[in-house]
Amino acid sequence: MPASTARKKPTSREKKKEKVAKARSLAEDSGPFGKPLFDDPSARALERVGVVDVGSNSVRLVVFDGAARSPAYFYNEKIMAGLGQGLAETGRLNPTGRARALAALKRFAALAKGMELPSLSCVATAAVREAEDGPEFQAEVERETGLKLWVIDGLEEARLSAQGVLLGWPEAEGIVCDIGGNSMELAEVSGGKVGRRVTSPLGPFRLQQIKGGKKGLQAYIKETVEKLAAEIGTGHERIYLVGGSWRAIARLDMEHRAYPMTVLHEYRMKPQALLQTLHWIGESDMNDLRAKTGTSAARMELVPLATQVLRQLVLTFRPKEIDVSSYGIREGLLYEQMPDRLRMRDPLIEACRHAERTMARMPGFGKKLYQFLLPLYASESFQKLRMIRAACLLHDTTWRAHPDYRAEVCFDNATRANLGGLSHPERVFLGLSLLHRYKNSRAGSRMEPLFGLLSEAQIKEAEVLGKAMRFGAMFAVKSPEEAGELVWRPKKKVLELRLNTHSEALFGEVAQARFGSLADALGAEAIVTNVAI
Repeated sequence: MPASTARKKPTSREKKKEKVAKARSLAEDSGPFGKPLFDDPSARALERVGVVDVGSNSVRLVVFDGAARSPAYFYNEKIMAGLGQGLAETGRLNPTGRARALAALKRFAALAKGMELPSLSCVATAAVREAEDGPEFQAEVERETGLKLWVIDGLEEARLSAQGVLLGWPEAEGIVCDIGGNSMELAEVSGGKVGRRVTSPLGPFRLQQIKGGKKGLQAYIKETVEKLAAEIGTGHERIYLVGGSWRAIARLDMEHRAYPMTVLHEYRMKPQALLQTLHWIGESDMNDLRAKTGTSAARMELVPLATQVLRQLVLTFRPKEIDVSSYGIREGLLYEQMPDRLRMRDPLIEACRHAERTMARMPGFGKKLYQFLLPLYASESFQKLRMIRAACLLHDTTWRAHPDYRAEVCFDNATRANLGGLSHPERVFLGLSLLHRYKNSRAGSRMEPLFGLLSEAQIKEAEVLGKAMRFGAMFAVKSPEEAGELVWRPKKKVLELRLNTHSEALFGEVAQARFGSLADALGAEAIVTNVAI
């Protein structure tokens, strides 16, 4: 081959540069999502992964772990930097906010390194995308921390927030409304998909700059919301609220209603009652409200403006219900990468499976217990069976707690845990059934105020389920199905245990007492028969 046409063999240094360039190119192509987190469609466990969200008001690092379909918060830190404060007036990022945000991002990068996170996705929203010095800030962040900020537009922000709602609320149908410091996005969700999306400048920082006093502000909010309604349509039964300002308002609504639970996710409000709360907030002293709810001063400062936006949303869209989602853009980044097979799984059941696998004495026993108890629930709905299945998976996950407090720990875990796909009454039902798994009586319990979220019939159902698990879990530690079979005749009010002859020794005094307690809870006669096998 002539020397002029011979290809020069690349040096090791050139090979290394080419490899780095290729890796960088792949990272660029992958956008904010980085390396796929769910390569295996059947994956249930999530590798520990971090997400950084640089918003107009807050800068947050969240590290997820646990069940892939229902990730738990391994680490969660937020700085109310106020990066977008004054942006509408100056066109630039707030200088103090910029310094605080950069300091926070330096810390987050160091934390990620210390945790040896395999992945750290960093997104920035309205403030960075709209500020004239936004690109300069991006470059500074990458130079100082090594973190690459992916700036997303308003429609992409709306899509990711809506996907975050779908991660924890698969059956969501309606409008997702995500409010930040400088913008507010709406997205339609239906059938597990995100539909029409719109963005607006209705963030509280922006509204601080509107001229014309109170009337001018009200007119501007009304006009803007009506334009949004024209674009995305009305007639949606539910509005799902995402964002810190909405959560602060929801916490105040709980205070106003003397609501017994303070878990914000899936907290549900009726329009008329919410409008009354918004009026109450407007008439109240903000410092007093902040003291009652523990809301930060920076967040409470934005609440009065956010209440005006929410009031107009309710009046214009006329939903039947307004629901709070603790999941948003950060969870949406995870949902983005899930294959459909994983998205279709039930987040509640996946979280319970993960809890059993990592915390129970005998992982896998929950499924056997569920099968043993099924004869009691032959005619129940899918939704009720789902709750029974969840309870069976969780029935033994607090065994390390002191026996005197095990029932209370069970209840607390169910009512306060990070569980998606679970309404507040369902949380209490699950908690109460687990309480009765370890304790016959609920009288005098400090959790009693929460029982008010259930009807008397639901309380009784939870007691029966708890006592059924209490019997089944100790009847045969390997598999209760192999030891015997339950037969339930609800019309005759007869509960029969068909005891296999080789398992007679298992039906000792404690087992007999717990079987009798279950029969009493059902108001039934207890019968034991021997079956030769």
